[in-house]
Amino acid sequence: MSIGAKKDIGAFGPFIKVGADGWVTVVSKHIEFGQGNHAGLAAIVAEELGADWSKVKVEQAPGNAKLYANTMMGVQGTGGSSAISNSWQQLRTAGASARAMFVQAAATKWNAPAGEITVQDGIVRHAASGKQAAFAELLEDAGKVTPPQAPALKDPKTFTLIGTDRVRRKDSVAKSTGAAKFTQDVRLPDMLTAMVAHAPRFGATVKSFDAAEARRVPGVVDVFQIPTGVAVVAETTWAARQGCDAVKVVWDETKAEKRGSAEITALYRDIAAGKTTPEKTAWVAFDSKGDAARAAGGTAALETTYDFPYLAHASMEPLDCVAIVDGNSCKLIHGSQIPTMDQMNAAKIVLNAPGAIEVETLYAGGSFGRRATFQSDYVVECVHIAKKVGKGRPVKLVWTREDDTLAGYYRPIVHHAVRVTTDAEGYPATWRHRIVTQSIMKGSPMGTPELDETAIEGTKGSPYLKATPVVDAQLITPDVGVPVLWWRSVGATHTALVMEHTIDQLARKAGKDPVDYRRAIYTKAGANRHLAALNLAAEKAGWTTPAPAGWTRGVAVHESFGSVVAQVAEVQMLDGQPKVGRVVTAIDCGVAISPNQVAAQMEGGTCYGLSAALYGAITLTGGKVDQQNFDTYRVLRNSEAPTVETYIVPSTNPPSGVGEPGTPVIAPAVANALLAMGQAPTTSLPFVRT
Repeated sequence: MSIGAKKDIGAFGPFIKVGADGWVTVVSKHIEFGQGNHAGLAAIVAEELGADWSKVKVEQAPGNAKLYANTMMGVQGTGGSSAISNSWQQLRTAGASARAMFVQAAATKWNAPAGEITVQDGIVRHAASGKQAAFAELLEDAGKVTPPQAPALKDPKTFTLIGTDRVRRKDSVAKSTGAAKFTQDVRLPDMLTAMVAHAPRFGATVKSFDAAEARRVPGVVDVFQIPTGVAVVAETTWAARQGCDAVKVVWDETKAEKRGSAEITALYRDIAAGKTTPEKTAWVAFDSKGDAARAAGGTAALETTYDFPYLAHASMEPLDCVAIVDGNSCKLIHGSQIPTMDQMNAAKIVLNAPGAIEVETLYAGGSFGRRATFQSDYVVECVHIAKKVGKGRPVKLVWTREDDTLAGYYRPIVHHAVRVTTDAEGYPATWRHRIVTQSIMKGSPMGTPELDETAIEGTKGSPYLKATPVVDAQLITPDVGVPVLWWRSVGATHTALVMEHTIDQLARKAGKDPVDYRRAIYTKAGANRHLAALNLAAEKAGWTTPAPAGWTRGVAVHESFGSVVAQVAEVQMLDGQPKVGRVVTAIDCGVAISPNQVAAQMEGGTCYGLSAALYGAITLTGGKVDQQNFDTYRVLRNSEAPTVETYIVPSTNPPSGVGEPGTPVIAPAVANALLAMGQAPTTSLPFVRT
């Protein structure tokens, strides 16, 4: 395919193709990087269309925001656990429209009333006459029917695919056999491989470099400076790696961040305590009711702080991209999480319109947010290099694990300060809350709001604050020279622990069972979904029965991305650190397209969250990152993974998020289990200091 080639839209619209063999191809506007959304998206279409699920496949959409924008974002992109939820109505309509076209084609051909014709498993039938035809037989006639703009959707009570265990991943075999195509699998004629030497401190730039030794490495083709460092272009990955190691770079650190993470955390504590005020920013209220002075006075039932470290995304596949630049034409081939952003940033470099940048999105081995920067950092590097190489010669940029760990972006350091007074029954009467953290949204092309919602989600709107008469909650976002980004479940990565561990401590101070304490607050706040999830998790975990000998239980409930997750974790102390055994999870995610996949996401999200809670921490010393690989950035081992049971709260609401809501709940559940066994309250993560 030539650069800039356009794909035709067929008779059934941009999301559906029906082949002459009767197979249905669902065109997915969302990337598949392990979360399994392709199966759910395909099932929505297949259900409404009446397709044979065994003859449905998925194809990745090209970069085209006009056709494939995320309806919640306004750009083509995957994130915020929105793949299914933003596509629900859109794909149901697309499937129903295509079904109506086949029905009308059959009605005309058979001279039968359209209302008497049904479609199931790829077969169009008219029971009264006994006539039937497969999609392939009616394809030509159906393609001539004008698609209805508002087709009748199925009654969910008649669903035969959605909500069943028949909805399984379509990519399992390809990924198991190696047939699935990732960026590292791309092999193009005359392709070069590139790596980049990055600065050891964020904000530093190249002052000078000596490439003599690098150029002596067999296979190295060129060495040159790009805005983010020094690029080495070679015939092989190994040659690029050796050449990159051989480059001698002198860095200009005039504007570099030279503070360590301990210094930044100490600064945040001082800011929250009112001992200092950062420049160019101010406190912003995100929840306020009643007399704020009351929240600062009286005898506090609980006054505490919480500290959270930088976290790396640590995806199994480090960052990579293939770019082909010929003049002002550009094609990108990689696991693009936000194609529109990649198009915009690449267009600035090759001096073309964003829509002219072709994006071919491949599978990616994880992301957890890392492939979705506003700056398209690694993509921009690849385009700069490919532009320098020129003449349409493909260039594959490869980041090593060390590059991925050392060169940002991270979940930011966060500090919370909480002060709560209680009423005569031990429930919150006043709640004072201060959050100090970097803004993820600052500098966003989507605008820089005064209040960064990503920093407060999970606190703002919490049923605990809704049920508290006096609330004084504020956020401040000081500038720090470390690049930060959303990380799986974003603000909930810290707010879940703060809110749930605070509530557990208050329950114990009031002499009340933590589950009963939450029930009372949820009832007062009208948080019926929280209550239902809590009750289901508590029931399935056997909360009212003794835990196994040597174990204690902790409970936590949190809402994120439209879904409510409750977890009960069974924990013991083993060799001085928490060991998590059984985790019972209840989730209200609206209509569960694929119960099996919901369970898989709860398992994966729980393990990812537990990994960070136990071990996750990126630390800086003098502005330099201390961790480089999995030997120093510890992750959960298979032997440490808990058994996760998942139960879905029945719901007829539209689907909500699943990919991220399972991640933030495990840390507070573990912290609360430790509290139950008499351990000191958790005031910082990770639990294990290495």
